[in-house]
Amino acid sequence: MAKAHQIAVGSTWGIRNIFQSLVAILATTFVVTAIYLTQEGEQWSDEKTKLHSLSKCDVFSGKWVFDNESYPLYKEQQCTFMSDQLACEKFGRKDLGYQNWRWKPHQCDLPRFNATALLERLRNKRMVFVGDSLNRGQWVSMVCLVESSVPPTLKSMRTIANGSLNIFKAEGYNATIEFYWAPLLVESNSDDPVNHRVAERTVRVHAIEKHAKYWTDADILVFNTFLWWRRKAMNVLWGSFGDPNGVMKRVGMGENCYKEKDQIREEGYWGNGSYPSMMRVVENVIEDLNGRGLKVELLNITQLSEYRKEGHPSIYRKQWDPLTEEQLSNPKTYADCIHWCLPGVPDVWNELLYAYILHP
Repeated sequence: MAKAHQIAVGSTWGIRNIFQSLVAILATTFVVTAIYLTQEGEQWSDEKTKLHSLSKCDVFSGKWVFDNESYPLYKEQQCTFMSDQLACEKFGRKDLGYQNWRWKPHQCDLPRFNATALLERLRNKRMVFVGDSLNRGQWVSMVCLVESSVPPTLKSMRTIANGSLNIFKAEGYNATIEFYWAPLLVESNSDDPVNHRVAERTVRVHAIEKHAKYWTDADILVFNTFLWWRRKAMNVLWGSFGDPNGVMKRVGMGENCYKEKDQIREEGYWGNGSYPSMMRVVENVIEDLNGRGLKVELLNITQLSEYRKEGHPSIYRKQWDPLTEEQLSNPKTYADCIHWCLPGVPDVWNELLYAYILHP
């Protein structure tokens, strides 16, 4: 069975370079590591033929095509494990066109998502999403995409590690699709899956073992974190939390979506919160890791997602409680322009992930 690898940051780098490099590596793209999935049996021959063209196609260069016949791939209310934070229709959104867009690369077609084929490929394996609530949204999307193919008596969901690790299991395949809460990947004072909002964020940039023990044996690892590093300054701790001898240093760190119903159609568009230069740094880091023998695939979904500004929950969601009338009347403050409605954009992220898993 293939195992995921741990990424270590060299101790010879300056702390500012550590921050800049770590933030670059952990941008709002997602990275798939250790996809060593062998093709077993003749049943994959047809799928191989369909996917063969992907190796010569830039699947991230394309456009969104309206398709209300094939999309959405599942219904919000029919997903057993849907999150209220992402259930925009449930919480009052009436314009549902955001559910009907398909990503079309310029040079090829993405294969149709096949839950049974994916589960067969995941047989006896672990797929683990690690990161913050954006990655949790992608995990929820993946669970919604596959769970209808699993009989009710042969699927389960459980939570362990003080609520940090959520595990969906397809019993008949002995396959799990999991989410582990680690918003900064390294150890921090925001690691509690519920009580993680703190005034002063503190990280131990050299300490990943606390989290990594839960996913070092994953066969497919998908991680993200970028949003949580976007502060003007952050505390960096050498030593353990509560250690009186620990050394702490304050280190500097390098639009609203309400009423948005249409996507951005300008090809090549980059949003205000995205950094193309950072993407180039990420690509260089991934190339270096591959040169060291660590198999990492960068699926850069940042730009294709930027087009879809209408796909955010805005005010149509529930965090811990539904928004109050007062909050609803102040969308400039309370609109959620970070996460994504489901069904929606994260389903396309998973279609791309699916294509790479079946055709690494």
